[in-house]
Amino acid sequence: MSLSVKIVFLGLIAVSCKSLSQSETEFTKKREMMVASQIESRGITDPRVLNAMRKVERHLFVPPDQVSRAYGDYPLPIGYGQTISQPYIVAFMTEALDLTPAMKVLEIGTGSGYQAAVLAEICDTVYTVELVPSLAQKAKNLLLLLGYKNIKVRTGDGYQGWIEHSPFQAIIVTCSPTRIPAPLIDQLDEGGRMIIPVGERYSQELIILVKKNDRLTQKAVLPVSFVPMLDQNQNAY
Repeated sequence: MSLSVKIVFLGLIAVSCKSLSQSETEFTKKREMMVASQIESRGITDPRVLNAMRKVERHLFVPPDQVSRAYGDYPLPIGYGQTISQPYIVAFMTEALDLTPAMKVLEIGTGSGYQAAVLAEICDTVYTVELVPSLAQKAKNLLLLLGYKNIKVRTGDGYQGWIEHSPFQAIIVTCSPTRIPAPLIDQLDEGGRMIIPVGERYSQELIILVKKNDRLTQKAVLPVSFVPMLDQNQNAY
């Protein structure tokens, strides 16, 4: 390589690295702003949740044509009729589980893997189930690439949970059935908490359930709009 060509080559590398650094700095600023204006301002106070929301790079979990909108205050499409939830809803549902570092958590509806990554920053292990095989594989690949060794991804019917690894100290559901799935109740540990949207499409409530002495208490906490929970024949539960 001639000296002049080498200088040009090294110059291109320097420009590329500078551009990448600038992009990462900009994304970091956007995450900080997202947490401050969309999450803390609405009453989320758990420092573990806030730190996870600052750390997980949301722009990596959305399609390329949605990257510029990744830190906006709204859900985004991720293909196959699915969405990545609004950042505030991710934070709200995560805080509602009252997680501790030793917990084993079940997530129903992996989607892009973003919610699983947020959970994995706080708890010991996340088991996550996704109905759409392509989404499950894509999320699995991305989460492994990002170094999340404490997330286990499975393709399957979320209504049935993941009985082999139950009981779970917390369960989070990111798609909406019209009734609370009995298998998920059975797989919730004594003292465990579940948060789940329940109701018809476009008319749902987030429900928090707590299992104590083998009995359930439940409380509606927030009106929401999630995609429906489907079986493998695309029928809604």
